[in-house]
Amino acid sequence: MQSDAAKRQLGRPRDARADRAILDATLELIAERGVHGFRTEDVAARAAVGKGAIYRRYRSKDALVTAAVAALVGEEIALPDTGSTRGDLLVLMREAVTLYRSSLPARLMPNLVGAMAEQPELARAVRKGFLAGRRAALSEVLRRGVERGDLRPDLDLELALDVLGGPLFYRLLVTGGPLDEQLAEGVADLILRGFAPGKPSRATSRKARREDSG
Repeated sequence: MQSDAAKRQLGRPRDARADRAILDATLELIAERGVHGFRTEDVAARAAVGKGAIYRRYRSKDALVTAAVAALVGEEIALPDTGSTRGDLLVLMREAVTLYRSSLPARLMPNLVGAMAEQPELARAVRKGFLAGRRAALSEVLRRGVERGDLRPDLDLELALDVLGGPLFYRLLVTGGPLDEQLAEGVADLILRGFAPGKPSRATSRKARREDSG
């Protein structure tokens, strides 16, 4: 039988400050060294906790990394309602530009992207933590744009979402171009022009090409 002291030890609640310190230290080390460039011991040293504190929380380093990424974007993204599709798109694009320009995600993403192909759980955490909330908000803005008549009824939602996010990540991960107000406005205007009512859909364009070639 367990002693009363042992029972109290097992039942003692975890220290929330230690939880946060472990996750913050993990994110900082990913940003500095990449997913494979640090050890659990490095996290313990930076968080000022014992290794046992980490192993009690996470069964492996992969689990720790996944948990840290999942906790990075904990706040729900507010759905804007400026009264116009362009205004709503600009709010969300400006938020994304600010997020990736001057904060920890800007340093994290290049290292995370390379590891996502190797670790499916990490890939799911990145998609859920970085992308799902913002894509959900953008999806609702685009649907409202269709209802307002600003966007065509047969809008390819997934394509439009990729067009919104693609330029930001291309600059962040490939070209190193500026993440700024001009980018936010340019992408919003690209959506409104490219998916405007009266523009032919991809299916219509393919049909027209087939008829021309025939």
